[in-house]
Amino acid sequence: QVQLVESGGGLVQSGGSLRLSCAASGSIVGINTMGWYRQAPGTQRELVATISRDGSPNYADSVKGRFSISRDNAKKMVYLQMNSLKSEDTAVYYCNAAIRRTTWTSYYPYWGQGTQVTVSS
Repeated sequence: QVQLVESGGGLVQSGGSLRLSCAASGSIVGINTMGWYRQAPGTQRELVATISRDGSPNYADSVKGRFSISRDNAKKMVYLQMNSLKSEDTAVYYCNAAIRRTTWTSYYPYWGQGTQVTVSS
């Protein structure tokens, strides 16, 4: 069984910062790309940022220069540092990871339960 558990969400004023964390646990042989997605009410889930196993990041245009993604492979964790937050960043943020559970299976996507981020103007 594999679990992704997010933490660090909350309420912050516009211009403020938050740091999200996501921990992967369970029967895991390997983790490939990890990332963060978000979904605001009435919208589709969208990519925020991803990071490859070797640490190469990729960002949505809307967060470039404000958000920073990082990971700790030994701890099986991924982080999202969010600075200069805006009201339009308000959403539920989901952690995602491509995980291999055995050496003879492929990588499959797993999702966390989500953490709410609310930015007040």
